[in-house]
Amino acid sequence: MSDAHITEPNTVTVTPETASAAAVRPEWPAAQRIVVKIGSALLVDRATGILKTDWLASLMEDVATLAKLGKEIVLVSSGAIALGRHTLKLRKGPLELEESQAAAAVGQISLAHAYQDFARNQGLIAAQVLVTLGDTEERRRYLNARHTIDRLLSLKVIPVVNENDTVATTEIRYGDNDRLSARVASMISADCLVLLSDIDGLYTAPPGTRNDAHRLDLVTEITPDIEAMAGDAGTELSKGGMKTKIEAAKIARAAGCDMVIASGKVMHPLKAIGEGCPATWFIAPSDPVTAKQRWISGQLEPRGTIVVDAGAEKAMLSGKSLLPAGVKSVSGNFDRGDVVIIRNETGHEVGRGLVAYGKIDAQLIIGKRSADITEILGFEGRDELIHRDDMALNRAHP
Repeated sequence: MSDAHITEPNTVTVTPETASAAAVRPEWPAAQRIVVKIGSALLVDRATGILKTDWLASLMEDVATLAKLGKEIVLVSSGAIALGRHTLKLRKGPLELEESQAAAAVGQISLAHAYQDFARNQGLIAAQVLVTLGDTEERRRYLNARHTIDRLLSLKVIPVVNENDTVATTEIRYGDNDRLSARVASMISADCLVLLSDIDGLYTAPPGTRNDAHRLDLVTEITPDIEAMAGDAGTELSKGGMKTKIEAAKIARAAGCDMVIASGKVMHPLKAIGEGCPATWFIAPSDPVTAKQRWISGQLEPRGTIVVDAGAEKAMLSGKSLLPAGVKSVSGNFDRGDVVIIRNETGHEVGRGLVAYGKIDAQLIIGKRSADITEILGFEGRDELIHRDDMALNRAHP
């Protein structure tokens, strides 16, 4: 690595004269599920309030290229308020909450149509998914949002996630789509989160303020020094700034998702990342599956217990989901999406998992075949009581 030098703990910085020759990070070609956050300032012209159609067309060309490689792409987009305030001819400067919500209601239609049109031009189908931060935090809503996005991706659709500004309050006043995109990436177990910004990465000081300010190309640990480099600034349209990007990096890395901050002020910004453009990469310490299992096993309070027979225990330890037929009993007071402890008939804890049914429904279907669930409950539910992707097993138990 002759053209690079270590300048900060846990960071590698490419010197300015060699930055253009930076190698592509291996995390980029390896990523299969990618979340891309797009800010208002990149989408909407500040002076005119009009959508930057040429830029959006180039982005969707990049998305189509990645999709042809078999990658799954989720877009998290701002822009509704910025477009709506122009249409409504609202005053410049900060808006009242109700004005922001009204602007979002108007702008969301234009934004959704734009994504739909540009996706169609590339032979793709786009879908709008409206969420708030609460949808990524409350367990039942979290599961619903995740399953919807998973199904869209399985159908080769490009989900376009927007914060639901027409009903949100905290998000509009204090929030940003940096953290929302990180929560979406965590929710769907993405491999990589891309934050397209008006700057090409994290700098040791705001560019232009100090002669020795330089971009950090690699961050493997978010230290107090790294956090101190982030500022609060943002443009009128982009409320985030670098501070919220560091918060997003914390969320993404904890979920096993790598994150990259790259410039969105270029045409074909995703193609540029694939060509090794200047950027800052935040590398996660583990893969998404491991991080999700850690979250299930250690960060959520169990709401009940499920006792399984020997056959179900063996099946789970071999990588299978837990079906109702293998369950002997349930206890506690749990709802769909809650964490429950899974025990075998001798009382040993086999693991923990996110249950797909509340206690009342679970009691009706335990010991039954999955094919009988619809007849028993009167609606079509999931075949699994706990899906294999939603459990963290203790393989060392006696």
